[in-house]
Amino acid sequence: MSVQSPIVLWDLDGTVLDPAGAITDGIAGALRSCGFAVPENLGRFVGPPIGESLRRFTDVPEDRIAEVAAVYRAGYLAEGLDRSRVYPGVREVLGSLRERGVRQAVATQKPEHIAVEVVSRFGLDEYFETVSGAADDLAQPSGSGRLHDKPAIIGEALRRMGALPPDPARTVMIGDRSYDADGARSHGIDCLGAGWGFAQPGELRDVCAAVAREPGDLAHLLQQYTDR
Repeated sequence: MSVQSPIVLWDLDGTVLDPAGAITDGIAGALRSCGFAVPENLGRFVGPPIGESLRRFTDVPEDRIAEVAAVYRAGYLAEGLDRSRVYPGVREVLGSLRERGVRQAVATQKPEHIAVEVVSRFGLDEYFETVSGAADDLAQPSGSGRLHDKPAIIGEALRRMGALPPDPARTVMIGDRSYDADGARSHGIDCLGAGWGFAQPGELRDVCAAVAREPGDLAHLLQQYTDR
Protein backbone atom coordinates (compact mmCIF):
# COMPACT_ATOMS: atom_id res chain seq x y z
CA MET A 1 0.00 0.00 0.00
CA SER A 2 1.41 3.41 -0.96
CA VAL A 3 2.02 5.96 1.78
CA GLN A 4 0.45 9.39 1.34
CA SER A 5 2.93 12.24 0.97
CA PRO A 6 2.76 14.76 3.82
CA ILE A 7 0.28 17.58 3.22
CA VAL A 8 0.23 21.00 4.88
CA LEU A 9 -2.78 23.26 4.35
CA TRP A 10 -2.40 26.98 5.00
CA ASP A 11 -4.92 29.65 5.85
CA LEU A 12 -4.15 32.94 4.08
CA ASP A 13 -4.95 36.17 5.96
CA GLY A 14 -3.40 36.21 9.42
CA THR A 15 -1.31 33.11 8.70
CA VAL A 16 0.62 33.51 5.44
CA LEU A 17 -0.28 37.11 4.70
CA ASP A 18 -0.26 40.09 7.07
CA PRO A 19 -3.09 42.33 5.84
CA ALA A 20 -1.44 45.27 7.66
CA GLY A 21 -4.78 46.99 8.16
CA ALA A 22 -6.01 46.34 4.63
CA ILE A 23 -8.96 44.32 5.92
CA THR A 24 -9.83 46.26 9.07
CA ASP A 25 -9.38 49.71 7.54
CA GLY A 26 -11.14 48.53 4.39
CA ILE A 27 -14.14 47.30 6.35
CA ALA A 28 -14.27 50.57 8.31
CA GLY A 29 -14.09 52.60 5.11
CA ALA A 30 -16.80 50.55 3.39
CA LEU A 31 -19.15 50.88 6.36
CA ARG A 32 -18.67 54.65 6.57
CA SER A 33 -19.06 55.03 2.80
CA CYS A 34 -22.40 53.22 2.98
CA GLY A 35 -23.59 55.19 5.99
CA PHE A 36 -23.15 52.66 8.79
CA ALA A 37 -21.44 52.84 12.16
CA VAL A 38 -18.05 51.17 12.58
CA PRO A 39 -17.95 48.61 15.44
CA GLU A 40 -15.06 48.14 17.82
CA ASN A 41 -12.53 45.31 17.54
CA LEU A 42 -12.36 45.06 13.77
CA GLY A 43 -9.81 42.25 14.15
CA ARG A 44 -12.83 39.95 14.45
CA PHE A 45 -13.45 40.52 10.74
CA VAL A 46 -10.20 38.79 9.74
CA GLY A 47 -10.98 35.14 9.09
CA PRO A 48 -14.72 34.69 8.65
CA PRO A 49 -16.52 35.55 5.40
CA ILE A 50 -17.35 39.25 5.29
CA GLY A 51 -21.07 38.52 5.04
CA GLU A 52 -21.00 36.55 8.28
CA SER A 53 -19.06 39.29 10.08
CA LEU A 54 -21.37 42.03 8.85
CA ARG A 55 -24.37 40.07 10.11
CA ARG A 56 -22.82 39.36 13.50
CA PHE A 57 -20.99 42.56 14.34
CA THR A 58 -22.79 45.43 12.58
CA ASP A 59 -26.29 46.82 12.06
CA VAL A 60 -26.13 46.45 8.26
CA PRO A 61 -29.48 45.02 7.09
CA GLU A 62 -29.51 41.91 4.94
CA ASP A 63 -30.55 43.78 1.81
CA ARG A 64 -27.42 45.99 1.96
CA ILE A 65 -24.76 43.45 2.90
CA ALA A 66 -23.85 42.80 -0.74
CA GLU A 67 -23.41 46.56 -1.30
CA VAL A 68 -21.03 46.99 1.66
CA ALA A 69 -19.10 43.88 0.65
CA ALA A 70 -18.72 45.15 -2.93
CA VAL A 71 -17.35 48.51 -1.73
CA TYR A 72 -14.91 46.70 0.55
CA ARG A 73 -13.72 44.30 -2.16
CA ALA A 74 -13.12 47.11 -4.67
CA GLY A 75 -10.99 49.00 -2.17
CA TYR A 76 -9.09 45.88 -1.12
CA LEU A 77 -8.06 45.03 -4.67
CA ALA A 78 -7.30 48.64 -5.59
CA GLU A 79 -5.33 49.65 -2.50
CA GLY A 80 -5.39 47.06 0.27
CA LEU A 81 -3.15 44.50 -1.39
CA ASP A 82 -0.38 47.07 -1.75
CA ARG A 83 -0.32 47.43 2.04
CA SER A 84 -0.21 43.69 2.71
CA ARG A 85 2.92 41.58 3.06
CA VAL A 86 3.99 38.00 3.67
CA TYR A 87 4.75 37.48 7.34
CA PRO A 88 8.52 37.37 8.01
CA GLY A 89 9.68 33.77 8.13
CA VAL A 90 6.69 32.25 6.35
CA ARG A 91 8.28 32.13 2.91
CA GLU A 92 11.26 30.29 4.39
CA VAL A 93 8.96 27.67 5.92
CA LEU A 94 7.14 27.25 2.61
CA GLY A 95 10.41 26.79 0.75
CA SER A 96 11.80 24.31 3.27
CA LEU A 97 8.66 22.17 3.09
CA ARG A 98 8.70 22.22 -0.71
CA GLU A 99 12.34 21.11 -0.79
CA ARG A 100 11.45 18.15 1.44
CA GLY A 101 8.64 17.03 -0.87
CA VAL A 102 5.77 18.18 1.34
CA ARG A 103 2.65 19.00 -0.65
CA GLN A 104 1.05 22.33 0.22
CA ALA A 105 -2.21 24.14 -0.52
CA VAL A 106 -4.17 27.18 0.59
CA ALA A 107 -7.56 26.77 2.27
CA THR A 108 -9.08 30.20 2.90
CA GLN A 109 -12.53 31.67 3.43
CA LYS A 110 -11.56 34.52 1.11
CA PRO A 111 -13.44 34.24 -2.22
CA GLU A 112 -11.40 31.88 -4.37
CA HIS A 113 -10.88 34.18 -7.35
CA ILE A 114 -9.49 36.86 -5.02
CA ALA A 115 -7.35 34.35 -3.11
CA VAL A 116 -5.81 33.11 -6.36
CA GLU A 117 -4.96 36.69 -7.33
CA VAL A 118 -3.44 37.36 -3.89
CA VAL A 119 -1.26 34.24 -4.00
CA SER A 120 -0.05 35.15 -7.48
CA ARG A 121 0.57 38.80 -6.57
CA PHE A 122 2.97 37.79 -3.81
CA GLY A 123 4.76 35.14 -5.86
CA LEU A 124 3.52 32.28 -3.70
CA ASP A 125 2.01 30.10 -6.43
CA GLU A 126 5.25 28.13 -6.72
CA TYR A 127 4.63 26.64 -3.28
CA PHE A 128 0.97 25.65 -3.54
CA GLU A 129 -0.65 22.91 -5.60
CA THR A 130 -4.04 24.55 -5.34
CA VAL A 131 -5.84 27.50 -3.76
CA SER A 132 -9.21 26.52 -2.33
CA GLY A 133 -11.47 29.40 -1.31
CA ALA A 134 -15.08 30.34 -0.84
CA ALA A 135 -17.57 30.36 -3.68
CA ASP A 136 -18.48 33.80 -2.35
CA ASP A 137 -18.24 35.61 0.97
CA LEU A 138 -21.90 36.52 1.40
CA ALA A 139 -23.82 33.26 1.61
CA GLN A 140 -25.03 32.04 4.97
CA PRO A 141 -24.31 28.40 5.88
CA SER A 142 -27.22 26.41 4.54
CA GLY A 143 -25.99 22.85 4.15
CA SER A 144 -26.18 23.25 0.39
CA GLY A 145 -22.57 22.20 -0.11
CA ARG A 146 -21.44 25.57 -1.46
CA LEU A 147 -17.88 26.42 -0.51
CA HIS A 148 -18.60 29.15 2.02
CA ASP A 149 -17.38 27.48 5.21
CA LYS A 150 -14.03 26.15 6.31
CA PRO A 151 -14.90 22.41 6.44
CA ALA A 152 -16.06 22.49 2.82
CA ILE A 153 -13.10 24.60 1.72
CA ILE A 154 -10.59 22.27 3.37
CA GLY A 155 -12.41 19.29 1.92
CA GLU A 156 -12.20 20.78 -1.57
CA ALA A 157 -8.46 21.37 -1.22
CA LEU A 158 -7.96 17.76 -0.16
CA ARG A 159 -10.19 16.49 -2.97
CA ARG A 160 -8.15 18.37 -5.57
CA MET A 161 -4.98 16.85 -4.13
CA GLY A 162 -6.42 13.34 -4.25
CA ALA A 163 -6.15 13.11 -0.46
CA LEU A 164 -9.78 12.80 0.65
CA PRO A 165 -10.11 11.26 3.17
CA PRO A 166 -6.75 12.50 4.50
CA ASP A 167 -4.18 10.57 6.49
CA PRO A 168 -4.36 12.32 9.88
CA ALA A 169 -0.79 11.31 10.69
CA ARG A 170 0.54 13.14 7.61
CA THR A 171 -1.91 15.99 7.07
CA VAL A 172 -2.21 19.21 9.08
CA MET A 173 -3.83 22.64 8.82
CA ILE A 174 -2.13 25.89 9.88
CA GLY A 175 -4.39 28.81 10.75
CA ASP A 176 -4.87 31.75 13.08
CA ARG A 177 -8.56 31.42 13.96
CA SER A 178 -10.81 28.81 15.55
CA TYR A 179 -12.57 28.48 12.17
CA ASP A 180 -9.40 26.81 10.86
CA ALA A 181 -9.29 24.36 13.76
CA ASP A 182 -12.99 23.55 13.43
CA GLY A 183 -12.59 22.92 9.71
CA ALA A 184 -9.57 20.68 10.26
CA ARG A 185 -11.35 18.73 12.98
CA SER A 186 -14.28 18.05 10.67
CA HIS A 187 -11.85 16.04 8.51
CA GLY A 188 -10.12 14.35 11.43
CA ILE A 189 -6.87 16.29 11.11
CA ASP A 190 -4.96 18.55 13.49
CA CYS A 191 -4.59 22.30 13.27
CA LEU A 192 -1.49 24.21 14.34
CA GLY A 193 -2.30 27.71 15.53
CA ALA A 194 -0.57 30.73 14.01
CA GLY A 195 -0.10 32.78 17.15
CA TRP A 196 1.02 35.83 15.16
CA GLY A 197 -2.39 36.25 13.53
CA PHE A 198 -5.78 37.61 14.57
CA ALA A 199 -7.05 35.11 17.13
CA GLN A 200 -8.84 36.61 20.11
CA PRO A 201 -7.20 35.96 23.52
CA GLY A 202 -7.39 32.26 24.34
CA GLU A 203 -9.16 31.41 21.07
CA LEU A 204 -6.61 28.85 19.88
CA ARG A 205 -5.51 27.33 23.16
CA ASP A 206 -8.05 24.50 23.42
CA VAL A 207 -8.78 23.88 19.73
CA CYS A 208 -5.28 23.52 18.22
CA ALA A 209 -2.81 20.69 18.65
CA ALA A 210 -0.18 23.36 19.38
CA VAL A 211 0.24 27.09 18.87
CA ALA A 212 3.32 28.55 17.18
CA ARG A 213 4.33 31.91 18.56
CA GLU A 214 6.14 32.81 15.33
CA PRO A 215 6.64 31.16 11.91
CA GLY A 216 10.06 29.86 12.95
CA ASP A 217 8.38 27.62 15.53
CA LEU A 218 6.63 25.69 12.78
CA ALA A 219 9.72 23.73 11.73
CA HIS A 220 9.66 21.80 15.00
CA LEU A 221 5.88 21.51 15.29
CA LEU A 222 5.49 20.17 11.73
CA GLN A 223 8.03 17.40 12.15
CA GLN A 224 5.57 14.80 13.42
CA TYR A 225 3.41 15.28 10.28
CA THR A 226 6.10 15.72 7.64
CA ASP A 227 9.12 13.59 8.59
CA ARG A 228 9.25 10.47 6.49
